[in-house]
Parts: sequence; C-alpha cells; structure tokens
Amino acid sequence: MTADELQTIISAGLACEHLSVQGDGRHWYATIVSAAFEGKRPIQRHQQVYATLGEKIRTDEVHALSMKTMTPAEWTAQGRPQS
Repeated sequence: MTADELQTIISAGLACEHLSVQGDGRHWYATIVSAAFEGKRPIQRHQQVYATLGEKIRTDEVHALSMKTMTPAEWTAQGRPQS
C-alpha cells in the first residue's frame, strides 16, 4: 500500500476538501478535512474514515492510521486556505 493508494481509497468513500497521507507502508498519518464531519465527535469522524477502508483494516493491510479530522470551518480557523 502506498500513500497515494490509501488517499484514493479514503477519498472514494468520503468527500474531502483536503486530504494528505504520509507513512511507511504500515503506519500512516492522515489529515482529513470534510464537511461530512460537521456535528460529529472525533470518534465518529474516525469511524467514518475507518469505514472507507473496510477490509484493508480488518486484514491488517493498513496496520495503523493516525488521523487529524477537521471540518472546513475548523481547517480555515487554523489559518489554512479554503479549497
């Protein structure tokens, strides 16, 4: 699994205004900005992302994924540009 492949999987299952993925092939870190996170607690946001990965998580193809999940408003409030 590459960062590009993981990014493609996540973006296919979740509309993202911003998505970046870094990692070593087993341990990953993602920054994900999506309007779908509006009104959701952090655990619910993470569950949404894990749902996009499906079998990749269950079969350990993606061993570990750390995430920073934000709404577009939270992203902008941190001084990030709007898409």
